[in-house]
Amino acid sequence: MHYFRIRELREDKDLTQSRMGEILSCSQRVYSNYERGDLDIPTEILIKLADFHNVSVDYILNRTDLKNFHK
Repeated sequence: MHYFRIRELREDKDLTQSRMGEILSCSQRVYSNYERGDLDIPTEILIKLADFHNVSVDYILNRTDLKNFHK
């Protein structure tokens, strides 16, 4: 699966892949692999990404175009 949305979210905040790796406690290379879809993103990292970007996990996974679910 191609996780193009995490790239868009990162770029919207003007963050580098290296900085996102630091935030997620992984290397730039691992984060780059997530963005390209070369590695599946572990659930724990998906949750961290969603929380950091204030979006739903479903948005990151391209299951919805709604960034947030309102309760």
